[in-house]
Amino acid sequence: MQTFDYIIIGAGTAGCVLANRLSADPNRSVLLIEAGKKDNYFWIDIPVGYLYTIGNPRTDWCFNTEPDPGLGGRSIGYARGKVLGGCSSINAMIYMRGQRSDYDLWAQLGNPGWGWDDVLPVFKRSESYQHGADEHHGDSGELRVEERRVNWEILDAWRDAAAETGIPKIEEFNRGDNFGNAYFQMNQKGGRRWSGVRAFLDPVKQRPNLTIVTEAQVTSLDIETSEGVLRATGVQANTPGGAQAFRANREVILAAGSIGSPQLLQLAGIGPPELLNQYDIPVRHALTGVGGNLHDHLQIRTIYAVDNTVTLNQRARTPWGMAAMGIEYFLKRTGPLTMPPSQLGAFARSDESQASANIEWHVQPLSLDKFGEPLHRHNAITPSVCNLRPTSRGHVHIKSADPLAAPEIRLNYLSTPEDENVAVESLKFTRRIMAAPALERFNPRELLPGPDAATDEALLESARALGTTIFHPVGTCRMGTDEHAVVSPRLQVNGVEGLRVIDASIMPHITSGNTNAPTVMIAEQGADFIKQDHQHAS
Repeated sequence: MQTFDYIIIGAGTAGCVLANRLSADPNRSVLLIEAGKKDNYFWIDIPVGYLYTIGNPRTDWCFNTEPDPGLGGRSIGYARGKVLGGCSSINAMIYMRGQRSDYDLWAQLGNPGWGWDDVLPVFKRSESYQHGADEHHGDSGELRVEERRVNWEILDAWRDAAAETGIPKIEEFNRGDNFGNAYFQMNQKGGRRWSGVRAFLDPVKQRPNLTIVTEAQVTSLDIETSEGVLRATGVQANTPGGAQAFRANREVILAAGSIGSPQLLQLAGIGPPELLNQYDIPVRHALTGVGGNLHDHLQIRTIYAVDNTVTLNQRARTPWGMAAMGIEYFLKRTGPLTMPPSQLGAFARSDESQASANIEWHVQPLSLDKFGEPLHRHNAITPSVCNLRPTSRGHVHIKSADPLAAPEIRLNYLSTPEDENVAVESLKFTRRIMAAPALERFNPRELLPGPDAATDEALLESARALGTTIFHPVGTCRMGTDEHAVVSPRLQVNGVEGLRVIDASIMPHITSGNTNAPTVMIAEQGADFIKQDHQHAS
């Protein structure tokens, strides 16, 4: 049995940050264990490569949600990174912190140290901002944040149209109040994806006290009892060399994400007793909140055909067009191959009752029937809109005692009147933007939902038919101080010593926007807590 001071399960965004920070002490040994392969797949570093990594078992767990009544009974693909770097190796690369109100709510719920003024310095510490340090940004960190490297006439016009309908142009998001419209900033460096591996792991992977094991799936957590106290002491894993045990002198850290972390806790007998009893798993510690509180950003993809301009549909229509884009990328690191799934964003209130921006648009200069299928032959754009503060809640539950079996992922999208109303109002708002004078010269024509969706009831049904995930699951090991909280505000699993969860699953409420940057911040906070706690203990 190999022994380490810290064992980190999952080499996604959080795991990469933790491995970097905890191995900075040369006197402490760190094991980073990842179920996926190394990130040497060609398409990972090329930004548009997400088209070839999502849904690809080489890099994706390829989960599916349970059939969802809120989506008309549909089951949807639920991508989660299964590769070194995790989701940061396959995601949209958008750098989005969320809003001040998100974090202040966390603090108000009994999580001291998590308010906006607490976490802003942590965001800045990690950041390498293209425009240099200022009151909102840092430039000495590892996580590179840069501007887009391709422009589209239709997106510039959409910004003008949004401004005409009350969403002002702003310089950037990430300053605490995202109301407005701007181009997204991205985790790229010179046109290359800047994943958790590139930012945090590559610079330190040669440290002698850091061991990185890939293609090793953790099958169980070792939990021991001494004088009535539960303590995590190690893990069991299937590795390329066979089954292997690893022991942790100090802590076991779950960084397996909002799907993997609750699944591993449940398999270890930590979770809702009725669920564990169903699969004859001995209850080591009853924690009813494990796997609950699952929520996500549901986006509704509207599509509009346009004239008198060029979109990606046209540029990618011919072999010559594809070749030209490839040549531009490899010679200049610019052009469409540097594009994330969405380049342009906007935040607004769906109605006057909202205290702050509660809906977000991701606008794409392209259209297709669904992700992974060919682009349409006609020029079109896709303004997708999502509810930033959903009230619908689901769960992640094991479906078997077999650690290799996929869990049940049930989102319960659009299951509350509040979420239904936001969906309808956001579609109406999208129509107002598309009818604004700035877009008139492009003759936009609504293809989805389509003009036949003329009533609130029809728009709600359209939302159920068109809605899909943006891959932002959070909350399944939420932090707090109430009886259903899974981890403490210092991210320790309640009732089990030597065990923490440090990833997006600890969010009590989802942030307003993409969740990768908040996950970096959570990992930075978690690493600080670990170092502080052990310094005090010694």
